[in-house]
Amino acid sequence: MDKPYWKEQIGNVAIFARWCAFSVIIGVTVGAVSVAFHHALVWAGETRAAHDWLLYLLPLVGLFIAFWYEKADMPLERGTNFILTSVRHDHPVRFRLAPSIFVTSVLTHLCGGSAGREGAALQLGGAISGNIGRWMRLDGSDSRAITMCGMAAGFSALFGTPLAAAVFAMEVVSVGVMYYAALFPCLLSSVIAHQVALRLGGESTAFALSGIPTTVDASLLLRLVLFGAACAVLSVAVCIAFHRVGHLFKKYITDRYICIAVGGAVVVAASLLLGTRDYNGTGMAVIERAVAGEAAYAACFIKMILTAITIGVGYKGGEIVPVLFIGATFGAAYGGFFGLAPSFAAGLGMTAVFCGVTNAPLTSILLAYEMFGGQSLALFALAIAVAYMLSGYYGLYSEQKIVYAKMRLQYIDRMTK
Repeated sequence: MDKPYWKEQIGNVAIFARWCAFSVIIGVTVGAVSVAFHHALVWAGETRAAHDWLLYLLPLVGLFIAFWYEKADMPLERGTNFILTSVRHDHPVRFRLAPSIFVTSVLTHLCGGSAGREGAALQLGGAISGNIGRWMRLDGSDSRAITMCGMAAGFSALFGTPLAAAVFAMEVVSVGVMYYAALFPCLLSSVIAHQVALRLGGESTAFALSGIPTTVDASLLLRLVLFGAACAVLSVAVCIAFHRVGHLFKKYITDRYICIAVGGAVVVAASLLLGTRDYNGTGMAVIERAVAGEAAYAACFIKMILTAITIGVGYKGGEIVPVLFIGATFGAAYGGFFGLAPSFAAGLGMTAVFCGVTNAPLTSILLAYEMFGGQSLALFALAIAVAYMLSGYYGLYSEQKIVYAKMRLQYIDRMTK
């Protein structure tokens, strides 16, 4: 027999109260660790800028990272895929991942690896929350949900976009399926982590765009569609580069120590040949210049290759900020070909390319809202939707699953390329 209505409601209230408690624990814990990670990365960037010679240590840092992961019995290349697998299949994530990604990401940034930070935050948050769930002896369903809460909290604390962070944790695992049961705990964890971060010296990521169209006509819509298609092509190129460059290194240099050291040496040599340190670290200063309308035609492609080498050979950090770098510099440099203002096109490029590589359109729209203030949000959403539809079944994360086709309402259940 079905439970009486009042008993069912009491059970629902108990579940709600439990998730309130879990979300507070995750939000505070992951928020505090993530803001410490933020401050460590800021220190690494400032120290590297003050001491140019640190760049020459990148190959040695690579040897240390390879040694660390070998002794910790963890593969170098898995990264965020560990977390996605743990959500889909309830595979336990060892707690050692958290200190490992913290220390090795800071070292990568300190010595000039071309890497981001949000991917590392996803791993930090997922590892911490997943282990909290194990210590609480949660069942498989709740354990997966609490891991998603940690992903949302880590992303939110580090990047300062709580809405996008909460939805990203639910959207990125299985494309076409949203884990709505995790909406409330992910959102509460994300908001709490963001507030914790702000109170401990963290910051939100926001930009002021110029040149946003105030009137919409058929010509503008056509140009936005074409620009979204260009971002889709670029996002496919990013995914191919990020996956295959590392594979090429490992194919011809089978020893993990030699491989990561050679990859680091290539990044060092490229930085010296380019005569700039713009491509070392996250490159947030370059993103700010692109949003201000400063164009550099080769910047997006250089960042793509250097990040593909850095992450591909085993250095740690994240892929998301480099993707935003690539999208912003592409928009600023090439938006004029589509009749778009450089600053506006930089914002479009950031969110559309992000969508193309993560297959997360709702997250991308919320990211546009939180980073740019929501003005003419429908225009961003249009370019994002085109990039999502035309980017095919490529993705940054090999453990991401495409559940429903992009071009039609059809169940396909396949992994990304």
